[in-house]
Amino acid sequence: MEAAGASRSEHEEQVFQAREKFARLINADPVEIAFSRNVSDGVNCIANAFDWREGDNVVLTAELEHPNNLYPWRHLERRGVVLRMVEPRNGAIDAQAMIDAIDERTKIVTAASVNFAPGTRTDLRAIGAVTRARGVCFLVDAVQSAGILSLDANTDLFDCLATSTSKGLLGLYGSGFLYCRKSLAERLQPAYLSRTGVDMATGQHSEGGLGDYRLAVGAHRFELGSYPLAGAYAANASLDMLLSIGKEVIEPHVLALARSFAVGLSQRGLNVSVMPDSPHLSHIVTVGALGKGGHDFSDDEAINRLAAYLRSEQVAFSIRKGQLRFAFHIYNNDADVSRVFELIDFYRD
Repeated sequence: MEAAGASRSEHEEQVFQAREKFARLINADPVEIAFSRNVSDGVNCIANAFDWREGDNVVLTAELEHPNNLYPWRHLERRGVVLRMVEPRNGAIDAQAMIDAIDERTKIVTAASVNFAPGTRTDLRAIGAVTRARGVCFLVDAVQSAGILSLDANTDLFDCLATSTSKGLLGLYGSGFLYCRKSLAERLQPAYLSRTGVDMATGQHSEGGLGDYRLAVGAHRFELGSYPLAGAYAANASLDMLLSIGKEVIEPHVLALARSFAVGLSQRGLNVSVMPDSPHLSHIVTVGALGKGGHDFSDDEAINRLAAYLRSEQVAFSIRKGQLRFAFHIYNNDADVSRVFELIDFYRD
């Protein structure tokens, strides 16, 4: 497409279409979607758009958040912002404890929709109902669930959501989406600004800069610089597929597989983090002790040996915080589950 000589405006149409499709996926307005680079980009956009005062606080469950939803808030500590760190409960974000930690100085509550380890699902709606009523911003890191589990801006009541396209959205590294509720976005000032964040006529890529200007409407004010166009083309195509299948099909499919997988692993004596009847069950099933290891390794040699064997048999998974992490999507089926069971049984024999 690049060699064919499409104009910049024609390439950017892919960005605009991808924003609209992601908006449909989470039941939002396209003006509430910014095309970003990843979760880190989206979280930092929001973290640095507030008028922070010494003593303001952020509520989060640091133990279960990915570092990229922790460092942006740690960085605010230098300005006197307090991090109110809530303890997890049974490997999950405790919605009620998060709610109880909110006070009159809380500006943001943040949580992963599904944490990266041990892969538990968060009750977004419970947290969102309280934050909305109390005028507190609720920001969600949705990278582990977007495109796989249902996310709805109107019923889950989050104010902001950041995700990358490289996981459940089946896109590329280096691109993502930021949702920011329009009424909130209009009150926020982006920390950085370029042409893409300014209200400007189509095709005015090089004009302006000296006269009066207005920030772009809604979340578009957070877009910065040239768009990652390859990522936009990829996201545009993958979102077409995901929307055509429908989240009402994808979510029950992956949860059924995860439930069956968790049951089978437990029957084989493996330490599964989330039981199949748990309200925190997601499409991610993890095996092993949480925190006994790191990125791609476990302190448990039995886990490392099992991982090496499964990888030699072309089973795709990762190791996070010492746990084997298996994640299902729409392309998985019962045969995949059965195959892993067969391999584990053969390995143990």
